[in-house]
Amino acid sequence: MTDSLSHRGPDGEGIWQNVSGHVLLGHRRLAIIDTSDAAAQPMHYLDRYTIIHNGEIYNYLELKEDLQKKGYSFRTSSDTEVILAAFDHYYDECIEHFDGMFAFAIWDEEEQELFAARDRFGEKPFYYLFNGQDFVFASEMKALWSAGIVRKPNLQMLFNFITIGYTDNPQRPEETFFENVLKLPAASRLYYTPASGELTIEKYWDLDLSVQHQKITDKEATEQFRHLFSSSVKRRLRSDVPVGMSLSGGLDSSSIAATASTLITSNASLTSFTAIFPGFEKDESAFASLMARNVNLPHQTAEISVNDFVHDWEKFLYYQEEPFGSASAYAQYKVYELAKQHHVKVLLDGQGADETLAGYNKYYKWYWQELFRKRKLTRSKELPAARDMGVSEKFTYKNIIAALFPDIASVILEKQYLARAVRHEDLTHDFIHLQSKEAYYSTPDTFDLNGALYFNTSIHGLEELLRLADRNSMAHGREVRLPFLQHELVEFVFSLPAQFKIRNGRTKWVLRQSMKDNLPQEIVFRKDKTGFEPPQKEWMKGTPVQEMIQEAKRKLVNERILKPGVLNKPVSPHSSHEADAYDWRYLASAFYL
Repeated sequence: MTDSLSHRGPDGEGIWQNVSGHVLLGHRRLAIIDTSDAAAQPMHYLDRYTIIHNGEIYNYLELKEDLQKKGYSFRTSSDTEVILAAFDHYYDECIEHFDGMFAFAIWDEEEQELFAARDRFGEKPFYYLFNGQDFVFASEMKALWSAGIVRKPNLQMLFNFITIGYTDNPQRPEETFFENVLKLPAASRLYYTPASGELTIEKYWDLDLSVQHQKITDKEATEQFRHLFSSSVKRRLRSDVPVGMSLSGGLDSSSIAATASTLITSNASLTSFTAIFPGFEKDESAFASLMARNVNLPHQTAEISVNDFVHDWEKFLYYQEEPFGSASAYAQYKVYELAKQHHVKVLLDGQGADETLAGYNKYYKWYWQELFRKRKLTRSKELPAARDMGVSEKFTYKNIIAALFPDIASVILEKQYLARAVRHEDLTHDFIHLQSKEAYYSTPDTFDLNGALYFNTSIHGLEELLRLADRNSMAHGREVRLPFLQHELVEFVFSLPAQFKIRNGRTKWVLRQSMKDNLPQEIVFRKDKTGFEPPQKEWMKGTPVQEMIQEAKRKLVNERILKPGVLNKPVSPHSSHEADAYDWRYLASAFYL
């Protein structure tokens, strides 16, 4: 099992078994904080606890100082030992003190109990199998396969991925693309007692949408945001190995670069990495170079071709373990590979900003519906302001119905999606009949902007991006850190009224205001949004990728999922994130059957 995860931890390995022989813990180490042998895992503490831990506790120095005042002593400089001391002192409430990304398990020899937990947003993975008695877990499913667990595809998940593009089940967050493997949901902790076979899972944190700062001023909001964001970046720069960052040239990564450059002692220690696609209309190289020059960062680029994509495809799928929505994931994979080539072990990245700060165009309609319901839409002038920004998102009678009758709209939308799914013309009748009993399509509980942002941050949307970031970085033995997902920062953002996220037709208003004096104006007020988006549509027009898609279709036909007639249909190329990208979904899912 540990050998199958060697890419996640190339710096060392350890295995430990307890005296009775019924607990066996293994760990592959990626050494970031305290790279000495003393900080190796499995790590023991007080002759009672043994931990295996993946991730980082960014506020470990503050916690360590506090625990030392309470009488605890430490033999390492690692954050892992701080987890153990905090667990001894606070027990299961220790997680509430952590600012970090983590998945860890602690065996308590005295209580004969396993305690495990996963960070608030699910940045770090935790997969498990529980058969009523035995409990087996790992950071990736391939470790479970290597332990002899049968790999059985979850066809219900596959149905929903092919038809509506979902890579998770919002109603059952523990579900994966494999029937006998579950994941510990984000912001959850787990207790397992081998003697009784009792397994308990509970949620320990959630965003509270009832907390609203209705009277906060623009100045107060931007100052508080700037303070929390700067604190988050500062903590995420803590490392005993070189730190760099992904730089797309967009607002999010540029904000991290600008903030980080003021916090480090030497700009040369923070190298930036960018995926470029010369000649492609959405190539970000000009903006990324502008930002790198602006804050004097060494800048490295990876030019990615369709030949790279074809060559790496099966290896890339092996690391991913589950389907994904577009080729953008591959561009990220190559950026982290570039960081490995330059011996930079830790990277800061911008995931989470779009989901918390309303960065996608789809969020406009939620804000407009909220304004319409409050009878403020016309006088707010948000619709014409958005049009001036080039936003093409529509506001029609359907949005008015959704604003006034959200419960009815939710039912209608769910029925529409299920109806569309069962009419999918490529799927066999038997596959539809067996799998269409339940469509995973869901809508936010509240039809306003914060409701939509909460849905995408905590229920459906962000999780796929975090899974991709983890697999892509760890495939190359790199660690990715996400300043926008510091939980106190996210809690503050969600406490702000909607106009602090969208205003005057612009998304991410409070972030733009906070950073407008620190970034080039071309970046602060960019109207387009790209990220590392490759020319997926052009790649899909070429013979090599079309042959890959045809082979994927053939496999799906053999599994009686697709009708044989699809083999005679021409491939329909799609850009990244375009709706109804069925050929891409066939390509991204067939490998896992």
